[in-house]
Amino acid sequence: MKENQNQANLNAEEISRYARHISLPEIGIKGQEKLKNSSVACIGTGGLGSPLLIYLAAAGVGRIGIVDFDVVEYSNLQRQIIHTTNSIGILKTHSAKEHILKINPSCQVDLFNQKLSSSNALEILKPYDVICDCSDNFPARYLINDACIILKKPNIYGSIARFEGQASVFN
Repeated sequence: MKENQNQANLNAEEISRYARHISLPEIGIKGQEKLKNSSVACIGTGGLGSPLLIYLAAAGVGRIGIVDFDVVEYSNLQRQIIHTTNSIGILKTHSAKEHILKINPSCQVDLFNQKLSSSNALEILKPYDVICDCSDNFPARYLINDACIILKKPNIYGSIARFEGQASVFN
């Protein structure tokens, strides 16, 4: 993840929150500051996007963009762990943001309550350092890959089908 021009210093609360990360020599204060200054776009808040968003917020990623156009349904709850029973009928992006801010209120969360398309993908994804493809269909996957190539952004791809999964990084 790229480091932004203005290095953000960690305050006392953040040092306490991220103490376990900071104690790791591979991360330390500088690594945690890089996380705070980084941005990730996540396309999809379903079975893959839900846990990813939770862990991005918990790890201290400073800015998270969420792209999804669906609403939460009962059938989502057993695998889409960012949503709760109280989220039924509301936009998945709003449900996800609410949960993220409960985990990490200092995280900036950008919502895109729309389907990613060839007319909006570049504009939506351009501000982010890393793109996470948690979509569930091939046209979206191809679109995300094309946008990442054009924008020269790393594309972290995940896919699940029944009991099998795939993950890869395209950079």
